[in-house]
This record gives sequence, C-alpha cells and structure tokens, in this order.
Amino acid sequence: MWLSVYKSRYREIIKLGVPIMLGQLGIIVVGFADNMMVGYHSSTELAAASFVNNFFNLVFIFGMGFSYGLTPIIGGLYARGELERAGETLRNSLAINFVLGLLLSLCMLVLLWNVDLLRQPAELMPYIVPYYIIQLCSIPFVMLFNSFKQFSDGTTDTLTPMWIMLGANVLNIIGNYILIYGHWGAPELGLTGAGISTLTSRVVMLVSFCLLFFRHPRYARYREGFRRGTVSRENSRRLVRLGLPVGIQMGIESGSFNLSVIMMGWLGSVALATHQVIGVITTLGFMVYYGIAASVTIQVSQFKQWNDFANVRRSAFAGLHIILLVVIAVMLLIFIFRDSMGYLFTTDAGVVGLVALFSWSAIFYQPGDGLQILFANALRGIADVKYMAWMAFLCHFGLALPIGYFCGFVLGWGPLGIWCGFPISLTTLGLLLGYRFNKLTRFARTADTVSV
Repeated sequence: MWLSVYKSRYREIIKLGVPIMLGQLGIIVVGFADNMMVGYHSSTELAAASFVNNFFNLVFIFGMGFSYGLTPIIGGLYARGELERAGETLRNSLAINFVLGLLLSLCMLVLLWNVDLLRQPAELMPYIVPYYIIQLCSIPFVMLFNSFKQFSDGTTDTLTPMWIMLGANVLNIIGNYILIYGHWGAPELGLTGAGISTLTSRVVMLVSFCLLFFRHPRYARYREGFRRGTVSRENSRRLVRLGLPVGIQMGIESGSFNLSVIMMGWLGSVALATHQVIGVITTLGFMVYYGIAASVTIQVSQFKQWNDFANVRRSAFAGLHIILLVVIAVMLLIFIFRDSMGYLFTTDAGVVGLVALFSWSAIFYQPGDGLQILFANALRGIADVKYMAWMAFLCHFGLALPIGYFCGFVLGWGPLGIWCGFPISLTTLGLLLGYRFNKLTRFARTADTVSV
C-alpha cells in the first residue's frame, strides 16, 4: 500500500530529474577535468584556481538560485495552458537576469581591485589575476542561460538543457586539452587557458538555447508571448520576490564555503589546493541531489496550482526517499576512495593526504546536504521562500563559520577543523526546512496561507 502511493511520484521524479542530474553531472565532469588538467600542470595553479573559483561559485550559485524563482511561475502557467504568458515571463526573466549579471560583474570587479587585502600567498597572484578577469567576463552569459534553463525545466522539458550543457562541457574539456598544455599548435597557457575554454563553452550554451527558442516550432506559442509581451513592473517584482530569497539562501551557503577558502589561504597553498579538490568531489553529491530536488519543484508547483496538497506532499517525500538512497551511495564512494581520490588531481603527497583527512567531514555532511536541498526546493515549489533565506543565514553564519574558526584556529585542528562546522550547519538547516514544509502542507487550509 505504501509503495503504491508513491510509485507514480517516484516514476515522474526520475523521469524529470535524470536529465537535470545528467546535465549537472556534466558540470561535475568538467570540474574534475579542469582541476585534473590544471593540477597536473602545476599545484600552484590549482591553488590559484581554488581561490578564484570559490568566489565565482558564490556568484554563479547566487545567480542560479535567483533564476529558480522562474521555475514555479512557469510550472504554474504551463499547468494552466497559458503558454503565451510563459513566454512573456521569460522575457522579463532575461531582462532581470541581464541587469543582475552586470551588477554582479561590477561587484566582482571591485573585489579584484582589492584582492591584496585578502592576504593570499604572493606566488599565486600572477595566476589569480588573468584567470579572475576571464571568469568575470562570463557572468552575464551564465545569468542569461539560467533563465532559459529554468524556463525549460518549468515546462517539464528537462532534456534540452541537458543536451546543451553536455555538449558545451565536451567542448570545454577539448579546449582545456588544447589551451592548458599547448597542443595542436596552440600556446601553453596553463590556468589562463582553462579560463578561456570555460568562457567559450558558456557563450556557446547561451547561443545554442537562443537559436532553439527563436527557430524551433516547439516554442512557437511561447515566442508569441515573448514578442508581444513587455517587461513590466508587476512581472519583474514577482520574479524578484521569488528568486531573491532563493538566491540569498544558496549564496549564503556558498558564501560560508568561500569565507572558509580565505581561512584556508591563511594556512598555505597546500590547504587551499586541498579545499579545491574536496570541494569538487563533494559537489558530485550536491548536483545529483539538486537534479532530484529540481524535479520535485516542478511537480510541487503544478500540484499546488490545482490545490492538490496530497500530491504536493507525496512528491516531496518521494524525492526525499530517492535522495536518501543517493546519499548512502555518495558516502560509500567517498569512504572507499578516500585515500586515492586525491591522485586524480595532483601528485603532491601533502595534498593527497589532506584530501583523505577532509573526506571524513565530507562524508558526515552528505545527509544534511541532501535534506536541505530537497526541502528548499519543495518550499520553492509552494512559493514559500523567505523562511529558507533566514534559516540559511542562521545556520551557515551562525554555526558553520564560527565552529570552523573555533576548531581550526582556537583548538588548533588546522584545515580539518575549518570543515567541522559544515556537517552541523547543513543538518540543522535540513531539519528546519523539513519542519517548515511539513507544517505548511499538512493540511490544505494551512498550505493556503504560505507566504511569498
């Protein structure tokens, strides 16, 4: 009886979620390839990549979270058959994301002008600056692509973004091979070459989606609404109202990791390079969890439009069951390969040994990470987004960073101590968001009061 209740929800979540997961895993593969190729070129460049990538990950994750506000809106319009309005909403999203991309680029430029204040190792600066500038140029392209991707996800078409992302990732890896090491007559550019390759792949992703949207018959009705629609204050305000809290919530989580990078830099290049390696490895779990949770958002937003709160809950908890199984698999993989996985990125014995030590913190925070991602996306589906931003701030800045600083520097546990706060903060956040979702959806009359 229990299985029959959830069976259809499992099937739909997997159908929608697998393409999202594969697209996200493509990003992970590129992350692995980038770090492997850069790490084997030089461990100094790997440390520089760690510093730059962690700051830009904050920007990109905030931007991705901001664009998430589009998915439940498009999902609701799609469920009601209002495809022209969905096209108009996409137009508004592109305008807002472009403006936000320019603002984020300006903020990152100011940070570059003051990068010396962060007291990073002097030998990294010749590598940090050019790589940083290239990443800066890619921000608007990523923000615009996010709008197209979330629009497509909201219409239950998760395959198109998957193929575009996978194709661009293959292009990125080929570009890395050519430009990092100087193959096929190209100059040997090292880390700068990796940055050029990444920028090129991001431009290609956006151009590909634009060509599809404006030429493929599948999008004809959406194009009508896109062309006739206007960028209105009402639509823009709604997108910001839903997207900004999600962006803040995800940005806060990323920010706690980025501030940890600064603390790692105080401990030297080996600690910084190790943080980069373990961060790429653990992002494997995050992206898989996100693929499942994003499909939960799509389903929850559609059932909410029909006031079917029984299936709102079934979709969320079916997603939770699947995520918990994936959590167990990720924990086992990290445990089994903890002593050897560092060699995928570098031959530096110090980095490899520290990666093995860091693996224990990564293992312990997987359950909390899966839990908080699932319920954050479920709350997004019912348009309750303010609470998660406040709770994220409380857990990451009130728990993760203070605990990490205390264990790393006061107790003297070094790099491992800095990571000790993450399992506690993520688990606490997951439980708080789960309690919120359960409270709002347990009875339909309660769910009708959710806030935007």
